[in-house]
Amino acid sequence: MVWLLILIPLGFGLAAALVSSNRWRPWLVTAGGLAHLVWTGWSLFGGLKPALAGWLALDPPGRIVLGLVSVLFAVCSLYAPGYLAERRERSNRVFCACLLGMLSMMTLVILSQHLGLLWVAVEATTLAAAPLLYFNHTPRSLEATWKYLLIGSVGIALALLGTFFMAYAGLGAGEEPTLLFGDLAVLAPRLSTPWLHAAFVLLLVGYGTKMGLAPMHTWKPDAYGEAPGIAGALLSGGVTSCAFLAILRLYRICRNTSEAAFASHALILMGLLSMAVAAVFVIRQRDFKRMLAYSSVEHMGVLALGTGLGGLALAGALLHVITNGITKGVMFLAAGNIHRSYGSKWTEDVQGAIRRLPWSGSLFLAGFLMVTGSPPGGPFRSLFGILQGALQGGHTAIAISFLVLLAVVFIGMGTTVLRVVQGAPALSPDPAGSREKACLVVPILLLAGLSLWLGIYLPAPVEQWLQGAADFLEVVPS
Repeated sequence: MVWLLILIPLGFGLAAALVSSNRWRPWLVTAGGLAHLVWTGWSLFGGLKPALAGWLALDPPGRIVLGLVSVLFAVCSLYAPGYLAERRERSNRVFCACLLGMLSMMTLVILSQHLGLLWVAVEATTLAAAPLLYFNHTPRSLEATWKYLLIGSVGIALALLGTFFMAYAGLGAGEEPTLLFGDLAVLAPRLSTPWLHAAFVLLLVGYGTKMGLAPMHTWKPDAYGEAPGIAGALLSGGVTSCAFLAILRLYRICRNTSEAAFASHALILMGLLSMAVAAVFVIRQRDFKRMLAYSSVEHMGVLALGTGLGGLALAGALLHVITNGITKGVMFLAAGNIHRSYGSKWTEDVQGAIRRLPWSGSLFLAGFLMVTGSPPGGPFRSLFGILQGALQGGHTAIAISFLVLLAVVFIGMGTTVLRVVQGAPALSPDPAGSREKACLVVPILLLAGLSLWLGIYLPAPVEQWLQGAADFLEVVPS
């Protein structure tokens, strides 16, 4: 049963690679996404038994990320046929196959309970995502693809070295070598402290590169700026969340060792640094898709900060995985519609989007308000939880810094977004580019409605999963 979560999208991806019709191939993406969502729902509510001697299993934090990835991909898969119909000038064979392959590999990351298997799955996700960035076949998209691969390769190499160090931490303490997360969490007090320390640093930097934490974020502006909207939504809401899940599992191992305080402080430092870097670069940003990249850097910092603070802030960070991922989907898909209509990403060329594209322009503005923490969007609830956790933990200075950085990013993003949506259209309206098809708007409305719903009401099952994941990460196993 566990294998089906991985094999369903992989099978549809193989079929997409074999089907010759550009017209029908995108519908395999939709079918694969919906089939994965159905099986994910059964898994979340019915439960999954571990497989491969415990190497594959669904732990409480994985439950959160699996639900997000499956829902986000399913909604994006509804958007895919309409989007690819607008791009008939290009073959979508590789694009469709890689979309489904990326879903399969993200699922493998979520289910991997072995540090070595996790490393393989993260690298496979990177390789599946890379061709999506080059879909437009421009010199800038080629540069973005190579930058994504090269910087990601450095990160994954460091993660591999950290994996070796983690294995040696057990040998140095005279323990039977293991890379299973559950065994490492139990053996944590007896692991060699110097080797564990080095392993955590390398793994944090390695998987932090995949998340896009500063200063390892330099691939994000180019990759998100050149990727199609659907690819940007899945990178920002899916791939980065999977990398964050890897860091959460490392955090759990360190909770039961003398390195607990070091791990928390490192996460807090990288979280605040990422938010500060995003705040600096988002101000006066002229490229609204690169603006979304820096917003992603900020929110990855928010996740690291909430995890490092622990307690209520950790629960807020886990909720923020969901709310940020869904709301980023709103912004990336709406930005894709605007970019395609105007043929430009620069604010000098793109103005009056609400007049030219009333639905997409309005949803882009609504997504900005929600993702920056305005009520009643879902991110408001999760950001408030992190702030409340910081204050309850006595971290007043961190809470003030958190609020100041959020405010700076709000002002910086607001300047760019308002330039895009307000005023008269900078280019003469193109009737073909100004029409908004329902298939390109309804999926964005679904994500926006879901974000608002989570901000107003948190369903009991989701609340239970969040609390279970927080307890799993913070309660020391014996």
